[in-house]
Amino acid sequence: MFAVRLKQITKRFAQTLANDAVDINIRQETIHAIIGENGAGKTTIMEILYGFYQADAGEIELFGEKKEIANPQDAIDNGIGMVHQHFMLIPPMTVTENIILGLEPISRSGILQLVQAEERIRTLSDEYGLEIDPQAKVEDLSVGLQQRVEILKALYRDAEILILDEPTAVLTPLEVKEFFQILRRLKSQGKTIVIITHKLEEVLEISDDVTVMRNGKKVGELPTKDASANILANMMVGREVLFSLSKNDVTPGNTTLKVENLSVTVNDKPRLKNVSFELKEGEILGIAGVEGNGQTELVEILTGLLKLDTGTVWYLGEDITNLSARKIREKRIAHIPADRKAHGFLSTYTNAENQILGFHYREPFCRPNGFLNFPNIRENAKNLLKKFDVRPPLPDLQTGTLSGGNQQKLIVAREFSRHPRLLIIAQPTRGIDIGAIEFIHQQILDLRTEKVAVLLISAELEEIRSLSDRTLVMFEGEIAGEVSAATFDMEKVGMMMTGHR
Repeated sequence: MFAVRLKQITKRFAQTLANDAVDINIRQETIHAIIGENGAGKTTIMEILYGFYQADAGEIELFGEKKEIANPQDAIDNGIGMVHQHFMLIPPMTVTENIILGLEPISRSGILQLVQAEERIRTLSDEYGLEIDPQAKVEDLSVGLQQRVEILKALYRDAEILILDEPTAVLTPLEVKEFFQILRRLKSQGKTIVIITHKLEEVLEISDDVTVMRNGKKVGELPTKDASANILANMMVGREVLFSLSKNDVTPGNTTLKVENLSVTVNDKPRLKNVSFELKEGEILGIAGVEGNGQTELVEILTGLLKLDTGTVWYLGEDITNLSARKIREKRIAHIPADRKAHGFLSTYTNAENQILGFHYREPFCRPNGFLNFPNIRENAKNLLKKFDVRPPLPDLQTGTLSGGNQQKLIVAREFSRHPRLLIIAQPTRGIDIGAIEFIHQQILDLRTEKVAVLLISAELEEIRSLSDRTLVMFEGEIAGEVSAATFDMEKVGMMMTGHR
């Protein structure tokens, strides 16, 4: 029996046909993966199922009955829950307060029944192996635990169908393993789960069926047992995808970046402790580690967003310690941030406007009289959107309307186009599809060939292994170890990430 049948779903946004007569059949009590390139329409069709959007045409069936889902409340009433890629939690509030928000249990006398809610949440947490303390504040939880709170929120509302958008994008390898155990437990207890993802190895490991979308259309639906990474990748992209990178031999040149004894305390907590290293021309230096072990502070210090307590930063032999972000950018230091929404672009600005951020006051984007040169700005955007395959390639479209992967490609286009001497790039492929990953990885390697120094921070160990010439592992604000590309061992690096030196 099918839990969900989507029939001929069509949805258009202005000039973009997001879903083009799409049929998807999701079997009851299975894990169903929906994959596709960024902008393929997979999140849109699931948001139609959740009532966030309404289809222009088509039908929705749940457990054999036709349903009209006009809004998310209709979806919740029909047993559908959705965990979005960017969590919708209020950090200062407790787990219980977040979960019951909008569904507060009130007694006849008008008293909030918080204790009863906590008991039910604890019962659900134990039943599905989520291990969440109902009284904990969300701001004190790791990203992986916050995701479990979102799942609990859906279960608290009696969800039978769970939609998870890029659920492993922000999880460590250990958290992914634990998360898959939770999904299997949910399935064994009768839940139907839909995963929107780009990670083919995870699709093959966890799903029962997979739907592949491309350019708003469904191009295939098959049992996972009949699939392989090559088959799925070719269906997604419409061409053969190279899983191995072409990495040329490059002899590192002079030292581009040298940091000595960097230390910083944030909110009375030591975040960096005497960190020192060097990075040379034509070298990719990887920084591995579980998020929250000082990588963010290191990047912010190097890009002028955070002031050092002690230590020195040398760039091409010049002391640039505690320079402003603008002065650092003017020295041809490019930065691609880990959180693209918070630090990479302005969602209400157009693609053309976002492509000049940080350079808007300089020629050719600004005239000598101080006014913006809009023809040059649009022409710059047209060229970069085409070169970096940002979809749709429309200079006047608001960047906030793009898919996450296309937003990332837009930021990469802007930073790479400035001809940097040093590139600081954090989580470069988080939440983007395999075709875009292949493209961005090759762009990074091309910069290396051009003798650009690259500092690569990533939670993806395979990404670090395949790109880096050397890797530093960070733990609790310190360098826990260093390995070369030739001696990189996943298990040993993983151990270093937990504090073993």
